[in-house]
Amino acid sequence: MHFTEAQLLQGMMAWLWPFLRVGGFVMAAPVIGTRAVPTRIRVVLALLLTSVLAPLAAAPAIDPLSASGLLTAAQQVVVGATIGLVLRLTFFVFEFAGQLVSQQTGLGFASLVDPTSGAQVPVLAHFYIVLATLLFFTVDAHLVLVQLLADSFRLLPIGPVGIAAAGAEGIVSWTGELIADGLLLGLPVIVALLAINFALGVMARAAPQLNIFAVGFPLMILFGMVLVVLTLEGFDEAAIGLFDSGIVAAHAVLEAR
Repeated sequence: MHFTEAQLLQGMMAWLWPFLRVGGFVMAAPVIGTRAVPTRIRVVLALLLTSVLAPLAAAPAIDPLSASGLLTAAQQVVVGATIGLVLRLTFFVFEFAGQLVSQQTGLGFASLVDPTSGAQVPVLAHFYIVLATLLFFTVDAHLVLVQLLADSFRLLPIGPVGIAAAGAEGIVSWTGELIADGLLLGLPVIVALLAINFALGVMARAAPQLNIFAVGFPLMILFGMVLVVLTLEGFDEAAIGLFDSGIVAAHAVLEAR
């Protein structure tokens, strides 16, 4: 069998453009795009996803070494990374809520290295992240995310035109909603601990000889852990709601014009 140079170039382009988008997605996606997953596994996963999604992408005949080809390559990486990043931002909500609760309970000093980011995070924040990760796979959110990646080739075909300015503005406004969601997630524990702090303050005022620091610190930790356990009942609903919100936001970014 003989292949011309044009045929080889066309075959390579049919894989190159989808691979760049899928590679950007794998690089920024939640869980699989973190430092906990080795680079080799991410590369293999990107190749496997490309082999499945490449037939869905209409690869344009663009010279990869031209100015238009370089712009197209950059746009594909940005589009894929944006899809993964939008869902990854939802996991920062759990970390933010865990940090707020840790500060109120006095467990802020108890921190460890988060393998997904390599940063020092409080134990409660890491606990919330682990629960969110388990729920992410339990409700098949990762499959929905891959489906969204496949739909992106239809909503935003391969070409030098990437995400519109309206889509970027939508991500910024949605990020503000995520901060509010983080506050709401930790608000029940924070309000309850504030009431306990108020009660301890009244006790210290009524009995000045009482060492409120020796008594209050263990009580805050104890009540904090009890409140965290009690509020876990609605954690799954909040996490699923955040995942749904992330999918909708990513879909809106791809459809923005």
